[in-house]
Amino acid sequence: MKFSYFKFPLSARSEFFGSSILKPIIPIELVGEADAFRYDALIDSGADFCIFDATIGETLGFDVRSGKVERFGGIQEAYASSAYFQEITMVIGGWKYRTTVGFSYDIARHGYGILGQKGFFDIFTVKFNYSKEEIELKESMKSQ
Repeated sequence: MKFSYFKFPLSARSEFFGSSILKPIIPIELVGEADAFRYDALIDSGADFCIFDATIGETLGFDVRSGKVERFGGIQEAYASSAYFQEITMVIGGWKYRTTVGFSYDIARHGYGILGQKGFFDIFTVKFNYSKEEIELKESMKSQ
């Protein structure tokens, strides 16, 4: 599967970025117990796991806080946030697979979902081609 990088236009031209910034953001669908939710997600090789806003988990029909809880950190203070893990079906480029993702009340509500190591990179081989503005996903041999 191939996806184009998402191009964010800048309101003012930057000497460093030019007129836009490219991000590896792709459309996905999360399928839960009660509903499905189309969403844009950032492919982040530095993220330990896939994580989404907890209100999306609620929309999908989960009692979010009933999931296994893990503390996590990142660019903020270490281990300052909580994620609640639920098993879902994720659809990417028409391909469906079951995986476990975290939902958190501690992340931005209007941001992007994050596709990380567990739940995405352990399923797909990911090739970033920034110069062609293209992302290619292939099912990993490990997941077959």
